[in-house]
Amino acid sequence: MAAIKSSDALSPPRKTRPLTNWFLLHVNTASAALGRLTRQPFASLMIILVIGVTLALPAALHVVIKNAQSISSSWDNALDFSVYLNRDVSLKQAERLVDLVIQRADVESVRLVAADDAMIEFREQSGFGDALDHLSINPLPHTLVVRPSTANTEVSMGLLNEELGNLPEADFVQVDTEWVQRFHAILDILERAIGIGAILLAAAIIVIIGNTIRLDIQNRREEIEVTKLIGASNAFVRRPFLYTGVWYGLGGGLLALGLVTYGLYALEEPVTRLSGLYSSPFSAQALDLQESLIIAGSGVLLGLIGSWLAAARHMRRIEPR
Repeated sequence: MAAIKSSDALSPPRKTRPLTNWFLLHVNTASAALGRLTRQPFASLMIILVIGVTLALPAALHVVIKNAQSISSSWDNALDFSVYLNRDVSLKQAERLVDLVIQRADVESVRLVAADDAMIEFREQSGFGDALDHLSINPLPHTLVVRPSTANTEVSMGLLNEELGNLPEADFVQVDTEWVQRFHAILDILERAIGIGAILLAAAIIVIIGNTIRLDIQNRREEIEVTKLIGASNAFVRRPFLYTGVWYGLGGGLLALGLVTYGLYALEEPVTRLSGLYSSPFSAQALDLQESLIIAGSGVLLGLIGSWLAAARHMRRIEPR
């Protein structure tokens, strides 16, 4: 038999740190709560499915708004002023006019489109190349594409439009910004409506999880009474139900991400085909990492809130007889 050192015999047993005890306790409780859900898979799956679909609705609408904003970001050129010059204005006069207009504080940039360049572009994009060959002269004028400064207001934009139209060299000014502004206003309204709807759906998830936890507490009433009878506190008894709500919320959040991702995958081919018909490089944008974490975290948070409200309310009513 091996001899035992006296120092080992006299040394006190090692104590587990309080933080380690706390961590192991929560890990065991979370594992037990997850195991309880897996033992009733159908009921757990139905609750997770309801939570997932409820979370997927605002997430999917957010993706729609996100892609609409991505498309509209390429419409900044629609906010430009197209100043069509008189036919008798030469190219040198148009270049001097560019130098004059660019000095304005309410103008960010000015681009000169020469008549010959405009005709070449029109010939390539219109498909009327053969018909344009029969023209003896170029009917297109020189054009200034004026981009207003971002500091402009609606009033200053109207004033700039008027002053550009009053230039002696200008024939007329074309600007079509109202439809872009209306589109952005519609997106803002939809974004706020989605926020309101998300709040209402979040309340519904809290009610669903709270009602599920309440039924679970009622089914385990005798177990809770016995646990309290041997000295367990309300916090100790409440902890498994809180983790149950967390697992419900996490499962629903992950399911919502899966549904949204599958929806984008199903729409990828028709969206690519449609953008190809318009010669656009647009491709549908998916949820980024931060947005995915927000959705999954929202599910966990709502599950925790719903379970805590139900457990805190009903736990006080259960006392050992």
